[in-house]
Amino acid sequence: MTPRPFTIQVPDPVLADLRARLERVRWPDEPPEAGWRYGTSLAYMRELVEYWRTKYEWRVHEARLNRLRQFTVEVGGIELHFVHEPGVGGKPLPLLLSHGWPGSIVEFERLLPMLTDPARFGGDPADAFTVVAPSLPGYGFSFRPNQPRFGVEEIADVFARLMTDVLGYRRFAAQGGDWGAFVTSRLGLAYPDRLAGIHLNLLAVRRDPEAPAKPTDEEQAYLE
Repeated sequence: MTPRPFTIQVPDPVLADLRARLERVRWPDEPPEAGWRYGTSLAYMRELVEYWRTKYEWRVHEARLNRLRQFTVEVGGIELHFVHEPGVGGKPLPLLLSHGWPGSIVEFERLLPMLTDPARFGGDPADAFTVVAPSLPGYGFSFRPNQPRFGVEEIADVFARLMTDVLGYRRFAAQGGDWGAFVTSRLGLAYPDRLAGIHLNLLAVRRDPEAPAKPTDEEQAYLE
């Protein structure tokens, strides 16, 4: 399983097709002075589509994203896309970042240099991370037709294989938000020997169907 360098390169016909479809939008009716009462404002949507059709420059953003070190690799029966940015310093800790839904690795773009080279931003060089940020299977460039569909457990397994079997990191930290928090939680449960720690910005808590017979004060407060 050898990673291959990846460059984003959306074909011109795909962009032309998008513009053509934007030009053919069939706008719905809207009640008088509806604004945002029944959903997205029609005036706002018209403005957004016009911007997207006439002003948005995909190639500019494509070039910016291609400054990230991107790769793909065959793992777990799928083609997995990921960013791999090495940390600056003596012993940067490998850090796996899992994005949410609907989201992508673009969520981490501005954060990456702060994590890989904290000294540039006034931080401690000893706090540097080597960052691995995969596109969740089925998202972005981690997709191809007819590939298997994965749930949280399968995604966690693939990410663990990416970190250890593909990249050689025997111990790493993991962070996840939204859907990525479920994946990160599963990683902590299934691979505790590999995880230096996990950080979540969404906590998934299941309410047990049966309350304990003699709940503690904290348990009672939770149940209420």
